[in-house]
Amino acid sequence: MSVTTQNQKAKEAYFTASQGQLIWARFKKQKAAMVGAVVLVVLILSGIFAPFLSPYDPTVAGRDKGYLNGAPQIPKFCDNNGCSVRPFLYTVTRERSLATNFRWVEKVNTDERRYVQFFVQGDKYKLFGFIPSSVHLFGMDNGYVHLFGTDSAGKDIFSRTLHAILTSLQVGTMGVVISFVLALVIGGISGYYGGWLDSVIQMVTDAIRTVPAIPLFMAIAAFIPPEWTAETRFFFISMILGLIGWPTLARRVRTHLLTERNQEYVLAAQLCGASPSHVIRRHLLPSFTSYIIVDLVISFPYMVLSETALSFIGLGLKDPVNSLGVMLQNVTKADVLLNYQWYFIPVIFFIALVMAFVFVGDGLRDAADPYSEANK
Repeated sequence: MSVTTQNQKAKEAYFTASQGQLIWARFKKQKAAMVGAVVLVVLILSGIFAPFLSPYDPTVAGRDKGYLNGAPQIPKFCDNNGCSVRPFLYTVTRERSLATNFRWVEKVNTDERRYVQFFVQGDKYKLFGFIPSSVHLFGMDNGYVHLFGTDSAGKDIFSRTLHAILTSLQVGTMGVVISFVLALVIGGISGYYGGWLDSVIQMVTDAIRTVPAIPLFMAIAAFIPPEWTAETRFFFISMILGLIGWPTLARRVRTHLLTERNQEYVLAAQLCGASPSHVIRRHLLPSFTSYIIVDLVISFPYMVLSETALSFIGLGLKDPVNSLGVMLQNVTKADVLLNYQWYFIPVIFFIALVMAFVFVGDGLRDAADPYSEANK
């Protein structure tokens, strides 16, 4: 096939491609966005399959009573006694020593190996919330394995981190969905009808945008009953994040509808007897669907950041719920900073999750804009 024929086919594919295909073609050209997308997919899958990937129950039920504040355990394949096909750990005993002011001292028995096994039976769980199972990706033939160490209660930090990613993603998803629906409804009504209704809605929108978030959450936290369950608090925090997160997207929806409502295709639909809700739903909103998707992706990390910040300062989720914010509460303790640095491992996952969303959101924003400098 000649070069001329290839160029002709490329031009034909370009002019016949859908909007989604054009966005994907532009998105693939951005290396940072593609790397962020890969990291994001890995983290999301890790959260979704957390019960299977984690070796133990992240709650107190799966704790290791004999390994409190234990350091990370990295399986190895070789030692002075030779190499093994299967990864292994040494048997470790811990005791408090007078010489170290009664801190834990570990004694390693290099002659006794414990081997890592795959697809082992362990704590029961429900995958996706409804598929009962007790199979875990890996475990030990004897005792426990803690890749990221344990906390002060003996809970496995690796298992807690994977479940925390899932919880933070769930809170962010619920908050985004609530704000998305409110933004489409309120912004659609404001932009389509205009006039005095638009003025009233914009005054309400501006009033909500000027409310400071942290004092608002402190006031709400003061009225939360202490007897609320973790599930109730979870849904309450998700709803609050959604209820205060819609004004920005609503403004963008309103602006687009104000410019599009007098276009010929909208007037044609109105002359055919289409109702306002039909015109907004079937004609106006689909005309900038790609931009709405980009806004959702960009707003997602802010929802995760909000949940993490609230849980970090004690106003959001609390134990026994595992979220990134709850886990970050422990890293502020002086004893942790000096002696238990592995508590910071969830911080790395939190930064990776937020940065991945930011890179993907920026990439989608540039790809959806045909006039962006990145597409020239």
